[in-house]
Amino acid sequence: MSVQELEKIFQDRIDSEIRIEPRDWMPDAYRKTLIRQISQHAHSEIVGMLPEANWITRAPSLRRKATLIAKVQDEAGHGLYLYSAAETLNISREEMIAQLHSGKAKYSSIFNYPTLTWADMGAIGWLVDGAAIMNQVPLCRASYGPYARAMVRICKEESFHQRQGFEILLTLSRGSADQRRMCQDAINRWWWPSVMMFGPNDESSPHSAQSMAWKIKRFSNDELRQRFVDICAEQVKLLGMTLPDPELSWNEEKQHYDFGAIDWDEFWNVVNGNGPCNKERLAARVQAHEDGAWVREAALAYAGKKRQEKDAA
Repeated sequence: MSVQELEKIFQDRIDSEIRIEPRDWMPDAYRKTLIRQISQHAHSEIVGMLPEANWITRAPSLRRKATLIAKVQDEAGHGLYLYSAAETLNISREEMIAQLHSGKAKYSSIFNYPTLTWADMGAIGWLVDGAAIMNQVPLCRASYGPYARAMVRICKEESFHQRQGFEILLTLSRGSADQRRMCQDAINRWWWPSVMMFGPNDESSPHSAQSMAWKIKRFSNDELRQRFVDICAEQVKLLGMTLPDPELSWNEEKQHYDFGAIDWDEFWNVVNGNGPCNKERLAARVQAHEDGAWVREAALAYAGKKRQEKDAA
């Protein structure tokens, strides 16, 4: 069959909600889009461990320490699921990691902001993981099978992380005046970076329309961002706190919240490597990879020895 015929069969399967599997024919552009998105997602999970792991030794109680350790461990697992899904597209994990370390591959801009107080652990859980859930639940119905299946467990765990974060903020919001100030300060600093997590506006997003046509994505960036704002604008009332947006107001006609303009200059500055912690995060990731080289080498040697023993038997 011609490429045009194959592409028609492929799109017909997509339109019929039939998932694409690794051995199925797919356009090169579809494969490249998936590699870019899934690897970026995997990198984000791994780099996202860094700002939270920074607070494990400073958690205010043993319970908080245990739950934070569990959360960081979950994020590592998410990265492994996603790297494995991307490997089904004929790219090696080593190549993806090399792209991250060289700066060629991106990860979520949100992880380039510092965590200054314990309240940041709550704000990250409520806002950052909340935005991630808004993005990721539709991915459970993504057209590519391995990606969609990986997202099912990831979303279940992210939902727990979001509730954990909100509970941290709720506890602080009911505490002393200093704790309430800490809670509001964290919300103030993490709100706009979280709103930016959904990516550029639809008209300036280079990949969104095609990803939706291929049903990798189910909703546009702006649709998901609006849902996130609507939910958070109500949830923040339970905390007795405010979102740092003087233009936030309910629009009765639209049945949605209106919100202020996003600072896209800041967004692109962070994406392009000039955020508060870009260099720090990447350097920490590279150092961890280099420090773990002996573990990878030992594991490969052990696996090779076991194979030899099995062949000899």
